[in-house]
Amino acid sequence: MLKSTLTALAVLASAPAFASGLDITVAGDANGVIHIDLLDDVAPGHVAHITTLATEGAYDNVVFHRVIDGFMAQTGDVEFGKMGSDAFSMQAAGRGGSEYPDLKAEFSDENFDTGVVGMARSQSPDSANSQFFIMFAPAPHLNGQYTVVGRVTEGMDIVNAIKKGTGPNGSVIGEPDKMVSVTVTD
Repeated sequence: MLKSTLTALAVLASAPAFASGLDITVAGDANGVIHIDLLDDVAPGHVAHITTLATEGAYDNVVFHRVIDGFMAQTGDVEFGKMGSDAFSMQAAGRGGSEYPDLKAEFSDENFDTGVVGMARSQSPDSANSQFFIMFAPAPHLNGQYTVVGRVTEGMDIVNAIKKGTGPNGSVIGEPDKMVSVTVTD
């Protein structure tokens, strides 16, 4: 427990000061830049975690592995979803995370509306790590159940163009869209 607390504090300490957003350059069916305003006042631990991973280049070349039309596009599996890495696997993408510990939930009154960015997790509320999703449309059933970390303020047309998956779980078949680069903005 002490080790994970110290590691979490190290992640917070290494996060860029005054990070206010992310610029995500997307390639594939969608091509362009998505700008996300981060809500560090709503989810400071999650925002620090995401900005640390972005600064380290962990999100570069990570695919959108789960994309459900009319719902959301999920990405951020830095373990199995990074194209070009030895561990890359579209079958395993969505099951991995980062080398850092999982995060304690930071639920809020923020609604899951179009363009909202939330942290993906397993059944445990305190299991978010590196994966996140961007909403195509409002999903009130997620309100208060997942941590909201940001909001798309530019490039929603790029989000809407991301290659859609198939079936009920939205698995992307064939060549997925990917985040070519993710940079922290002030």
